[in-house]
Amino acid sequence: MKKRKKITPKRVIKTITVIVIFFTLPTLLLFGFIYFKYNEQLPIGKDTEQADIIANKMLDALNYDAYKATDYIEFTFKKRHHYKWNKTENSCEVYWKNYRVFLDLNNNTKSEAFQNEIKIEGKESKEIIQKAISYFNNDSFWLVAPYKVFDKGTKRSLVALDNGENALLVTYTSGGSIPGDSYLWHLDETGKPESFQMWTSILPIDGLEATWSNWTTTNTGVMLPIFHKLLVLGLEIEGIKTGYSENKTAKNKLTKQLLIQH
Repeated sequence: MKKRKKITPKRVIKTITVIVIFFTLPTLLLFGFIYFKYNEQLPIGKDTEQADIIANKMLDALNYDAYKATDYIEFTFKKRHHYKWNKTENSCEVYWKNYRVFLDLNNNTKSEAFQNEIKIEGKESKEIIQKAISYFNNDSFWLVAPYKVFDKGTKRSLVALDNGENALLVTYTSGGSIPGDSYLWHLDETGKPESFQMWTSILPIDGLEATWSNWTTTNTGVMLPIFHKLLVLGLEIEGIKTGYSENKTAKNKLTKQLLIQH
């Protein structure tokens, strides 16, 4: 009969070490490959009026007037977080798992959190509300980032690319969950976004590029993305619905009737 080896603390530690290396080494090697392949330093942009001209060209290409006129946007991000965003009132209902959070983006003290439709109170409520704010800031940015290039606290500059074209560098000096992030927008000849590169504190690799090439035009005329590709990852945005407030809808119907009559 074969004698079984005695299990000792040293042998247990050795076994655990082997298992950890087995699972983590491929991940570390992959990260190292991606890091050295894609990591880039933040380019130095030139502060010039041309940067604002290009930013406005991008907004025109996306029908910024339609975005400003749109009161409501509903969407689902990566099949996990659902939003009913009232742009005009600056509020949003956020849904995930069994949580529902009403965010008052003007006055956070008026925000409310619910679990299984039972209101959450105290410290837990603050934590859930803060999580909803983080979700909203991140997920809505992937939906409407191009429309935020003139937000308060933004700085725009022009970056000359190796191919002789120019790209728009937008830095957020304030606002959002983590201010200080920069995005380099690559645009087509009409000014429409094709992709951007990111320099953010949340990503371990600087200069990663994500696509902005899959667009849909909603019933209010605003153009919104339905998919982004980031390396091998896909960021899907589904169930996009846009609308007007009741007063604006009535006004639009009246305007159409008058145009038909004339």
